[in-house]
Amino acid sequence: MPTQSKDDSRVAIVTVTYNSADVIEGCLRSLAEGARGVRLAHVVVADNASRDRTLEIVRETTGLPLQVVQLGRNAGYASAINAGVDALDLDHLDAVFVINPDCRLRPGSLVPLMETLRRPGCGLVVPRLVNPDGSLQPSLRRTPTVGRALAEAVIGGGLAGRIGTLGELVTDPREYERPGPAAWATGAAMLISTELIREIGPWDESFLLYSEETEYALRAADRGWTLWYEPASMVEHIGGDSGVNPTLAALLTVNKVKLFRRRRSRAASLAYYLAVVLGEGARALTGRRTSRASVTALLRPSRRLRKLAD
Repeated sequence: MPTQSKDDSRVAIVTVTYNSADVIEGCLRSLAEGARGVRLAHVVVADNASRDRTLEIVRETTGLPLQVVQLGRNAGYASAINAGVDALDLDHLDAVFVINPDCRLRPGSLVPLMETLRRPGCGLVVPRLVNPDGSLQPSLRRTPTVGRALAEAVIGGGLAGRIGTLGELVTDPREYERPGPAAWATGAAMLISTELIREIGPWDESFLLYSEETEYALRAADRGWTLWYEPASMVEHIGGDSGVNPTLAALLTVNKVKLFRRRRSRAASLAYYLAVVLGEGARALTGRRTSRASVTALLRPSRRLRKLAD
């Protein structure tokens, strides 16, 4: 049964799993309290052929309007989101909340997001992400540009993000204290209006992992929609493997170059590509394994990941 609410906002939640047994229970247990104040109409777990106890844990969960969608293979994040959304009746929903299985909703965290989504022209809202220890997890991004890629290559993303608008990643903690628009944000937790979903269509499945949320947010902006950051909502995010797994780090790097090429001229794309190669190359020389893998994937297309492991 849908959870009780203080208003008529109807929200569905879609989460994508792949061998997520270690985290999915905590995520699901947080949803009822996290949705307090809105009507949680549906929860879809879109599973990319997990081989651990993920589905067993999900099916043992009670107290949620829960549905499992099995893709039958590791089809990628965007494909699973699309399958989860396809399982919903958007005519009876106001918004869909997409979250990673390693997220934990703080009590009442959906209400501020839903209230913000009612702003004119607002189609996507993201919360304040925090690490398990409660510290800020930088999640906001500026529009990718050649200048920002070069700045991050030379002085690093962390420092560039603190100097005005020099970097793509927003790292200044003061920027996370107030609500406001952003070009895009980490896709770990994102509330999306059903009106926007109908207008711009499905997530781009060609990215497998990483940059799909960038493409989605920028495509929405092309249609006049705004992505809004709302710090009154807080979600704990454990975090993924892209920072330590060389294969995933390489995929992340390749995908951001791929997306830039799709949206910009050949000259700008070449400059962006060279800036990224410069940055990853410099870090590879210091012994960083993820950067070495990224450089290899950038320079040798045959070494790029084309299919996710089952």
